[in-house]
Amino acid sequence: MAKGYLVLMLHAHLPFVRHPEYPSFLEENWLFEAISETYLPLLRVFDRLEADSIPFSICMSLSPTLLAMLQDDLLRQRYVTYLERHIELAEREVDRVQHDPSFEPLAQMYRDLYRQDLIDFEEKYGRDVLKGFDYYYKKGRIELVGAAATHPYLPLYQQFPVMVNAQLQVGTESQHAYFGKFPSGFWLPECGYFPGLESHLKNNGIRYFFAAAHSILFADRRPPAGVYEPVMTPNGTVVFGRDIASANMVWSSEDGYPGDFSYRDFYRDIGYDLPVDYIGPYVHDGNIRINTGFKYYAITGKSDQKQPYVPRVAAGKAVEHAENFIYNQLKQISKLTPLMKQPPVITCPYDAELFGHWWFEGPAWLEAVIRKLAETNGELELTTPTAFLKTYPPTTTIQPIYSSWGNNGYSEVWLDGSNDWIYRHTHTAIERMMELAQRFPDDHGLKERALNQAAREVLLSQASDWPFIMHAGTTVGYANRRVREHVMNFDRIYEALGRGNIGTEWLTQLEKRDNIFPNVNYRVFRADSNPVPKLPAQLARH
Repeated sequence: MAKGYLVLMLHAHLPFVRHPEYPSFLEENWLFEAISETYLPLLRVFDRLEADSIPFSICMSLSPTLLAMLQDDLLRQRYVTYLERHIELAEREVDRVQHDPSFEPLAQMYRDLYRQDLIDFEEKYGRDVLKGFDYYYKKGRIELVGAAATHPYLPLYQQFPVMVNAQLQVGTESQHAYFGKFPSGFWLPECGYFPGLESHLKNNGIRYFFAAAHSILFADRRPPAGVYEPVMTPNGTVVFGRDIASANMVWSSEDGYPGDFSYRDFYRDIGYDLPVDYIGPYVHDGNIRINTGFKYYAITGKSDQKQPYVPRVAAGKAVEHAENFIYNQLKQISKLTPLMKQPPVITCPYDAELFGHWWFEGPAWLEAVIRKLAETNGELELTTPTAFLKTYPPTTTIQPIYSSWGNNGYSEVWLDGSNDWIYRHTHTAIERMMELAQRFPDDHGLKERALNQAAREVLLSQASDWPFIMHAGTTVGYANRRVREHVMNFDRIYEALGRGNIGTEWLTQLEKRDNIFPNVNYRVFRADSNPVPKLPAQLARH
């Protein structure tokens, strides 16, 4: 028996971005960058561990929007085009910096990486990266947890229980459609929880979920072991609490490992450094500077004077930081063990895209952590929630509080002066969608197609990514456009159904563009087919 356990939870998610109406679209690069910099590197980590017979067990969620994009033929072809352009740029870069002892090895590194990406994507996975994750899922190395259909921040929709259930039901059905099983665990978007949400989870077959630390620590009564053992909600659904200390070690760009001066600087990119007449063919529209992925400098410090990136030094730091991470977990375990009746479990959830995309050395760090854990002689072991619960079922029942893992722990990221206008539109769309589902209980043919597309548009309008982007002030114009377009598309369908005059050509074009959830059934928005869960008495009074 181990002295303590570690749950590593990687949440992989991107918003649904697909624009067949354009020959190429800038925001589709979010997916292509994530495939090259996170998903394929993680699969290579798993391959190396398997080749060396290193045991590992991790938890992952692949959001339904991400699943849909990774299975889309148009986006797969565009990713191949993306790789071919990057290989071409890499060849030019190797020529440009030849004989430069600092930069030539880096240009060669990028050329080799993009070539390997193309080989893996085309030959190893047959353009289906999900095959790699499915392989390790079937082998029991990855425990896949479910996710909501379009990643909405659920606390801001709690007054619409039918919609919350629709998001959960469509999300879990999406996972079942690809992997063949329904999930027993669930990742709440942004760790956003409100009291009573566990009833919706239980209705959808979910046994456990993850929550922010303060959701548990500030509950109606404080659990004796804090976040270091799972607890039950009143209806029996289990909660694993996020460990703050391990989160800061990895998340913080200032105090955490990713901020080390030896690591690659994410923000220094040749897309901004080199002359437009050279880099033009590889940026947006030939003259709009963007990140290309070719980054030659280390973080160095807060100064603009950066030192060249040295992969060998950074790799050494990744191992050093992995050792430090395990040292700190073991130290924490030794403090907790005398105070607990069962071995403590440290729950470490992270965005998967941190590993490789934002933190270039992240996959190397993760691999080093897993390898080093295998050397601890069982003192600290990787586990999954399901495996842990089989041996150590929870004994404490609490009522968690409203919470998220966003800034300051509640809802300010997704509800502030920059984005609060969204909700009067998305809430109205939900009310009207429920009305349509009741008014047309069992329609078929063209009406059913229109109703199903209306359901897609309502779900897509709720993605938490758009208010997050507005709050962060990044690609605000695109985020605004996406919310408005989905709401307008829904309104047009709503009005057409009211008139009894549906434009077949326009509907077909919309179905081809917003083609997510091909098997969605609009009846999921019917209150009588998706019953409101009964809340515990102490919640029903509020």
